[in-house]
Amino acid sequence: MRLDGAVVVVTGASSGIGRATARELVGAGALVGLLGRDAAALGEVAAELPPARAVAVPVDVVDAASVARAADVVTERFGPVEGWVNCAGVALFGTVLDTPPEQTRRVLEVNVGGCVHGARVALPTMMQRGHGVLVNVSSVLGVVPAPHLTAYSMSKSAVRTLSAGLRSELRRARTRGAHVCTVLPGAVDTPIWSVSANHTGRRVRPPPPVATPERVARTIVARLRRPRAETVAGGPAVRLLVFAHRLAPGPVERLLGLVVGRWSLHGHGPGPTSGALWEPAHDG
Repeated sequence: MRLDGAVVVVTGASSGIGRATARELVGAGALVGLLGRDAAALGEVAAELPPARAVAVPVDVVDAASVARAADVVTERFGPVEGWVNCAGVALFGTVLDTPPEQTRRVLEVNVGGCVHGARVALPTMMQRGHGVLVNVSSVLGVVPAPHLTAYSMSKSAVRTLSAGLRSELRRARTRGAHVCTVLPGAVDTPIWSVSANHTGRRVRPPPPVATPERVARTIVARLRRPRAETVAGGPAVRLLVFAHRLAPGPVERLLGLVVGRWSLHGHGPGPTSGALWEPAHDG
């Protein structure tokens, strides 16, 4: 897809990978709809971009009707949506047994439900016009699960399955020109680590190697330009992790468990917290 003049929606655009993706898209000449639930942070992102190329629409992706209305706002401003990036997400640290079930459910509602709602809004127009790309942002943890991140891993695995299912449905419908891609980042330096729900009693940090949001954003933009079913975003070590898991899943999962337990969880943290699951939170 040619991005110069293309209309692209990015959810989770107020921070992290979504924010970096919006910047990258505008730099490529796209017209961008910025979707996110933190209106103040979303306004800051919009203020960084040329007014003629970006519009901010506060929305919680859990609300399907609100996502549809947000798409209408973007369409009225710029025209039909040609690209859609499902990037909104939340995280939760804690074992399944120690985590309140409503928090696990919320992770699934945001990370999976948000992608479903975005797909249901974006794909019909793309199918009708025979042109468009939907990018769902999953995670390497959707391939290689990690302890204390089971809810997050489960949600990102579901995002991979959603993308694969959508591709199958597009083939079944004999649709041409509409594509669904999945991007799987490794650990990324974003605020999600400091604003995640946490039931471990310890502070959390990303395990090495840690990528920048800009690196992942470039991968997302590359998939909009040249669709591909799945792409791992990160350095050689991240791609090696995914490849090794195909050959020896048990040892690789044990290794990742050691890395998370000994590196990502460190020091003494606050008591149980729901972080940014229901309300925007700021890491300062």
